[in-house]
Amino acid sequence: TKLGSGGSGAVYKGELETGKLVAIKKALMPGDGDNKEFLNEVMILTQIHHKHIVKLLGCCLETKTPLLVYEYASNGTLADHLHQTSKNGYVMGWDRRLAVATQTAEALSYLHRAASPPILHRDVKAANILLDDNWDAKVGDFGVSRLIPDGEEYISTAVQGTVGYLDPEYFQTLQLTDKSDVYSLGVMLVELITSLKPVDTHHRDPQFSNLALLFIHHMKEGSLEEIIDPRNFETMSHEQAWRIRSSMVDVASLAHRCLALAGHDRPSMMEVEHELHENSRKLHATRFEDVLEESIALLQSRVAGAVIMENNEYVIHSDSPEMDGSKIYGISTQLLR
Repeated sequence: TKLGSGGSGAVYKGELETGKLVAIKKALMPGDGDNKEFLNEVMILTQIHHKHIVKLLGCCLETKTPLLVYEYASNGTLADHLHQTSKNGYVMGWDRRLAVATQTAEALSYLHRAASPPILHRDVKAANILLDDNWDAKVGDFGVSRLIPDGEEYISTAVQGTVGYLDPEYFQTLQLTDKSDVYSLGVMLVELITSLKPVDTHHRDPQFSNLALLFIHHMKEGSLEEIIDPRNFETMSHEQAWRIRSSMVDVASLAHRCLALAGHDRPSMMEVEHELHENSRKLHATRFEDVLEESIALLQSRVAGAVIMENNEYVIHSDSPEMDGSKIYGISTQLLR
């Protein structure tokens, strides 16, 4: 019944006498390493409570090998669904991806602003976002999390985290801040858009084995469309595709700011949460006609041309060779320039 393993131990599926399913983390055996991360997680999780943070149901600390008991997340991790083929063929759609991103940002914003003292997760990644019965996010694995003393903006500490998600400023200065979590979440947002792994040395050009670098390159080139996960648009109408592309471009813009090299150029986690909530509201509430009219006006102001319906598709006619003949529902990457 082993579900996975990490630096502080292995996680198993278990069942209580009541029939309730739980996840049980078994700490490393003495001699194989210490249990500082395990005990740190107990300290953190007993101080916080949020609907999108995994619940600690109990613990057993008096035995030679300590155990932690959590609520069970029946749908695995976000990484499972982005980077592997689901056993039942389920593909997570953009609506659900955006919801998971928003819920994750909400939980992290709570840690940064509402917890006292503030808590830095320090290992935000898709593998640490659990999905419950309703596919809602539960942020887990607080083994390397740190508390920030009130009034302090950072703590000096040795680098810990996961390659591909690690804040380059933290790596260089050894100063951990709330913007380090923002950077890691930015990488996760790119994963949600592309379904690509944070690090891939086998299937990508070596200079772009790091997903953040690949993403920034395509943003600069105005070629985001080349790395978007095409499964988001299968069997969709033009209206649905337009809505989703518009939403994804907004999230891409947010991710780009989260990945700024300097922490002071990144948004706060509260700002990230707000923008994702607003994006979700627009995705579900805005009428397609309103989006279309707004977009056509913007495009015409940019290219001094005309947007004409041809064969049930809106096509740009412009003196600009870059824009002429472009179809409106696929033009989002051009706007990034």
